[in-house]
Amino acid sequence: MMRNFLKLSLVVMSFIAFVGCSKDDPAPTATIRVNNAVVANDDDFVGDINGDFTGDRGSVTRTFNWQNALTTADYNADITATATGMFTMVVRDADGTVVLDRSLDGAVEPDSFSGVTSAGTSGNWSVTISVTNFNGDGSYSLSEGN
Repeated sequence: MMRNFLKLSLVVMSFIAFVGCSKDDPAPTATIRVNNAVVANDDDFVGDINGDFTGDRGSVTRTFNWQNALTTADYNADITATATGMFTMVVRDADGTVVLDRSLDGAVEPDSFSGVTSAGTSGNWSVTISVTNFNGDGSYSLSEGN
């Protein structure tokens, strides 16, 4: 009787261990959007940029082209949910010169930034948005400066 009880206990404990270990966490994901569309590298945009990003512990980087007829751009970014990980925005002018390189760390304040880029050359600007090990969501925007 005791032997059967021990066997049954061993089977139950093995089953519990198997069930407890077999549930995998979903794979990390992250998405970057511009004007309600998922961004692919080398997409082209004209006019104001209104973007958002989400992450579930994921990382992604997207670079797109943006036509800016002026020499500066107004920018804004905000993490809108409890977040961890990094959000980074790098903007290069038509000559490839970095006119903005800002980041938000989801684990510390501040949770937003805004301002005007450094002056650059008007034309086809490059915008790189990255989220790294990001868990949460947020938004960003770009528009031609003054």
